[in-house]
This record gives sequence, structure tokens and C-alpha cells, in this order.
Amino acid sequence: MDGCATTDPEKKTPGPVSPFSLPNIRLFIAFRLLFNARFYYPVFTILFLDYGLTLEQFALLNTVWAFTIVLAEVPSGVLADALGRKRLLVATTALMIMEMSLIAFVPLGNLQLIFYAFLINRILSGLAEAMASGADEALAYDTLVEQGLAKEWPRVLDVQMRVQSLGYIFAMTLGGLVYDPGMVNRFLGWLGQSGGIEQQMSMRYPIYLTLLFSLLALYVTLKMRDPQVHDAQEIPPKSSAGLWELTQRTLHAGQWIIRTPLALAIILFAMTLDHTLRMIVTLTSEYYRLIQLPEASFGIIGSAVAVLGLFVPRIARIMVERFSPGLNLVLVSGFALVALAGLTLFIPYFGVLPMVAVFVGLMLTSFFTSHYLNQITASHQRATVLSFKGLAFNAAYGFIGMVFAGLILHYRRAQEEVHPEWSEALVSNHAFREAIGCFPWYLGGILILVALVCVPRLLRLRLRKQHR
Repeated sequence: MDGCATTDPEKKTPGPVSPFSLPNIRLFIAFRLLFNARFYYPVFTILFLDYGLTLEQFALLNTVWAFTIVLAEVPSGVLADALGRKRLLVATTALMIMEMSLIAFVPLGNLQLIFYAFLINRILSGLAEAMASGADEALAYDTLVEQGLAKEWPRVLDVQMRVQSLGYIFAMTLGGLVYDPGMVNRFLGWLGQSGGIEQQMSMRYPIYLTLLFSLLALYVTLKMRDPQVHDAQEIPPKSSAGLWELTQRTLHAGQWIIRTPLALAIILFAMTLDHTLRMIVTLTSEYYRLIQLPEASFGIIGSAVAVLGLFVPRIARIMVERFSPGLNLVLVSGFALVALAGLTLFIPYFGVLPMVAVFVGLMLTSFFTSHYLNQITASHQRATVLSFKGLAFNAAYGFIGMVFAGLILHYRRAQEEVHPEWSEALVSNHAFREAIGCFPWYLGGILILVALVCVPRLLRLRLRKQHR
């Protein structure tokens, strides 16, 4: 295959039997846990509002966050390959410390100062997400390659995702509890301490806890080391890399993806599934409200989904070991289409089941993408290729966000013309239902388009191999 690694991941060299005996693997799992267990996630939207920001500012700030990731995704991957993955991860945790410190200690009252503090926070957060994307995975996978344990990557992913799910459950539960001043005061009362904690104090507690995790994440990354894996095409990492060299690395990785049918197919099919399902995930609270679930149940459902994260990776691991990539693609695509079709029915209460299926489909897509893309990518450009994947995912997510906003606007205007007597809330609810009804058709259509692009190339590649 054109551009594939010449390093043979199957060739065994003396090394530990278990991948978890390798310090880098343990540190990779710890980093994923500490970096992603954000205690403020269960109160993400209302946190911004309680600081004094408006919903419009909240939407603007998160647009800035997504735009920052798109711009920084590929350059950060190139830097990881050129300068070393450990350096990028140390820088990532330093950015995380800065982003959390800004909103942990910004004084209240001056709304302009608060807005700019959150603006810088979103930019730093986007940079940190982009720099972590690919670099941590490349470091961990190359650690296995170095020890002749590349086949163990599904097992590592299995454990990593389950540990991350446990961290997510812990952070979601504790973050929601410490945000509530009434709960904090009751806890202090049990300890024999006087209460008096107000919302303006307790709203910072999830931020403080996340800041603590960012300091622990910095310690973890400082303990990592860059594995020594050499490909025939590898360019040795340098302590400094010029703009021309970084550009060359970027172009080379992009050309390799385009010329390698399997790599392009993995990224395009995964991008199609990921951005569609991820858009649905961001709409969960509105969907739950329309299927008549009480708001108090939203957090419980979130924790239940996180519990599924303890089991889905094991299922995904079995699937990659027993089934071909093509069969797994068909299975996860069919599963996602059925889940989206179930959502369109808006069944009271039981409509939560297809939403849970959406989360499962997203987990399976993440596992399969990581496994198959790492398996065929050379070490010297692994982080860059993974960053191209992240760029594709986030660009597609931004695109579908604009499409969804356009659909809502279209259906709202249509309902207002047909039913001028309806209230604004009723119009919005019907527009939401109509827009959700487009998702199965959207996913099916994009999957067909991607198949038309990728399948002929994959078939030609198979025929060439058969005639060799």
C-alpha cells in the first residue's frame, strides 16, 4: 500500500507481556482521565450564565472554541511529529492550567472583564484540545510498536475508554453536587461547620476541581517519554523545526491520506458517522424535554450513558478482533441509522432508548477509527494524520451545526405561516421535530456519497493485490 509504514508492528522484540506494564501506557490512560474529566460539564451552560454572560455570548464563545480547534488541529499534529509528542502534551496541560485559572480567579462584577476572560479561556481550551488530539494517541501507540505489542492496541483502548467513563461518572456527579450551594451547605452542616456558601462561591468549585486535575495532568505528562520507533521514511525529530519543514510534513501526510484508499475511507466514513451523531448528542436536553422526561432525570441519564462506556469498548474490541473493517462499518452504520429513525418518533419516555443508542454508536465509531487508522499509519506522521482526522471531524461538525440552524429557521418560518395562532414555544417545538426528522436521510445520503468515492478505490486496490 502506498505510503504505509515499513515498521512491522507484528515483529516481536523482547518486551513486557502486558502493555499495562509500560509506564507510557499507564500515563496515557491517566492523562485521558485527567484531561477529559471536567467537573463543570453537567452545569456547562448555566455556569456561563451565572458568571453574568448571556446566551448569545455563550454561543459566540463556543463558536470561537470550535474555530480555534479547526485552525490548530493539523499544525499541532505536525509539531507533535516534528518536535516530539511529550512536548506537545506538556504544553497541552500548561494551557489547561491557564484556561482554568482564568475563570477560577476572575473577579465578578465587571461583565466586560468576565467576557474577555471567558474568550481567552475558550481560545486556550481549543488550542489544548487540538494539541492533545493525536499526540497522546500517537505516543501510546508507538510505545506499543517499540515493544512489539502493536496488536495490544484494542486492549489498551478498551481499558482507556472504560477508565475514562468512570472518571466521567465521578466528575459529572461531584461537579453537579458541589455547584449547588444548598448541597454544599448541608454537607458542611454534617461536618459540624456553619454554612453560608452562596451561588457565587459554589459555582467556582467545579472549576477548582478541574484546575486540580490539570495540575495532576501536568505531572503525568512530565513523566512521559517519547518512544524510539524508526520507519524507513522517518525524519528524525528536531529540537526546532522550520516553517518549510512543517509545511512539507503537513503536505506529505495529506498526500498520503489521499493516495491511501483505506486511510481516506476510514477518515471519511468515521467523519460522516461522528459529526452526525455528535450533533444529536448536543441536542439531548431539548429532545428529552420533548419526550416528556423531567429535567431532574437528565443527569441520571447522563451517568447511565457513562456506565455504558464501561462495556461498549469491550464489545468494540471483540468486533475488531473477529470482524473485518467493512463488516464493522456496515454494522455501526446500520445501528446509527436505526437509532436516528427511532429518534424521529419522539416516543414519550421510551424515546430515551434511541438516544442511548446514539451514544453507543459514537463510542463504537471512536474505537474503530482509532484502531484502524493507527494500524496503517507510519510512526513518523502518526500525530499529523490523526490531526487531519480531527480536523475533518470538527469541520464536519461545524458544517452540520450551520445546516441544523438553517433547518430550524426554515421550519419555524413555515410553521408560522401555516399556524400564525401558535405560540413561539409551540412553533419552536415543531421546528425541532421536523429538523430531527431530516437526520436519518442526511446520514444515509452522506454515507452513500462517501461509498461512491471510496468503495471503487478500495476494490481496485484489492484487485491489484490479487494480481501481484
